[in-house]
Amino acid sequence: MENAIRTDEKLVNGKMFKAFISKEKIAEAVKQMADEINRDYEGKNPHFIVVLNGSFIFAADLLREVTVVCNVSFIKLSSYAGTKTTGDIKVDLDLRKGMSDEHVIIVEDIIDTGNTLEFLMEKLTYHKAKSLAVAALLLKPDAYKKPYPINYFGMEIENKFVVGYGLDYDQQGRNLASIYELIDGQM
Repeated sequence: MENAIRTDEKLVNGKMFKAFISKEKIAEAVKQMADEINRDYEGKNPHFIVVLNGSFIFAADLLREVTVVCNVSFIKLSSYAGTKTTGDIKVDLDLRKGMSDEHVIIVEDIIDTGNTLEFLMEKLTYHKAKSLAVAALLLKPDAYKKPYPINYFGMEIENKFVVGYGLDYDQQGRNLASIYELIDGQM
């Protein structure tokens, strides 16, 4: 059984990924972020804008830990093709309601180049949100070069391609409970 896949590896859409962040470590990071948001937004009724598709699992877990009164909306943006960003932002589901006088928290799965975040920040600034914050499970500080602060993040990671816990490779791998990184040399 020389070609067998090890238990700490996953085959996703023809590429091999190895274990990177456990579901337990993810849960711990999500709880810590929710605690910070609960403290910072007590009495403010924040409006969470969840960026689909990648953030849906993270957002569900985060919002179950958020105890302050809040609203939730969804927007679908995409900028990836395969393992590379295209640089073009595609809007599949748009915000219909103005955000005037609301404390908005953007919920992202991962911040890498920041192109999607920049697009959304400009859109929400146009909608005149009272305040804007960003909550992301993962942050790639070496890749992120935009001026917007990431107010809440679970973990910093190197500039690696990852799947699982909502993150995908060509729409596959989102359902993995943990996060896996692409094994070198497969781009």
